[in-house]
Amino acid sequence: MSTYPFFNSIEPDVTELIRVIQRKGKQKRLHFLELYIDPEIKEAIIGRYGIESGMSQADGQETLQKEIMVHRFLGYDVFRIPVIRKDAFALKELGTGDTAMAGQSRGERAWIEEHAGPIRNWEDFEAYQWPDISSIDLSMLDWMEKYIPEGMGCFDLTGHILEVVSFLLGYETMCMKMYDEPDLIDAMFEKVGAFYTDYTRIIVDYSCVPLIWGSDDFGFKSSTLVSPNVFNRCIFPWHRKCSDIAHDHGKPYILHSCGYLEEIMDSLIDDVGIDSKHSFEDIILPVTEALRQYGSRISIIGGIDVDFLCRNDEASIRKRVRETLDVCIQDTGYCFGTGNSVANYIPVDNFLVMLDEAYRYGNRA
Repeated sequence: MSTYPFFNSIEPDVTELIRVIQRKGKQKRLHFLELYIDPEIKEAIIGRYGIESGMSQADGQETLQKEIMVHRFLGYDVFRIPVIRKDAFALKELGTGDTAMAGQSRGERAWIEEHAGPIRNWEDFEAYQWPDISSIDLSMLDWMEKYIPEGMGCFDLTGHILEVVSFLLGYETMCMKMYDEPDLIDAMFEKVGAFYTDYTRIIVDYSCVPLIWGSDDFGFKSSTLVSPNVFNRCIFPWHRKCSDIAHDHGKPYILHSCGYLEEIMDSLIDDVGIDSKHSFEDIILPVTEALRQYGSRISIIGGIDVDFLCRNDEASIRKRVRETLDVCIQDTGYCFGTGNSVANYIPVDNFLVMLDEAYRYGNRA
């Protein structure tokens, strides 16, 4: 598999993409949208197709030029640039070898210690080196504001509120502190929530950022990670602030969140004011069912299950894409992609087949 018909044939149209996400008017074509594509996947595609040839040396920011070129090549209107990462917060990580296939492995995979994090009590809270919003390096956004091609946009992730609090305390410790030291929990959410609210206020002012994408995993396979009461008291008010900031600037607020969220979806839609939901797993809620349940209220993004994409052959992937789009393509309100992200352990050709079949479907006579 060396060529695909859609490469370089999709003209980016971020304005129309935003109309689709906001469910305003009939969409002209099927848009691709991802939370992110892992660097190993992008590098494999860049090397295979010689995408770096023709790169301008005059504008600087070689990394950002490559991001523009590979996403433009693949047919994306917008893509993520990591201006700020969760590792802005010093966390306690564990690691093991990366078992991704040869050529796509990063050597080691890391995860957060779930039992106890760097903050265990008030003394740790006071001594912790909290990130300073004024010290964030915005040079990538400044460059994008000047050089991003017409029709394209970029975004960074914000709103990691439950995630970061659970990472700083350790999920197990956080759950116990909710009963033992609720005042410490409140202070943690205040610190983290205020940081991401301030960050949202910064990035929303960039014209190259057409949307605000909150990313905060709320659940696991069969339930939310904390009770709905905790969401309503400690977490959703901060996401609402981020959503309000986006809406005040005429931009949609997307939420990426993994897990079983049925108990809190009405609150997310009606109270937080999300415009779109991303992250779907077949074992929890297939994207086709999500669209049936929520597609009249919000837009839906992605849905090709990552586990399925890793394990299946070309014919099965093409069939799955067609069956998904048979249900999901509406007059407006759906963007195509994986159920979570293009992880480095997805075979590159499986990812390309997924895009190719979606392009064929969206452009059939």
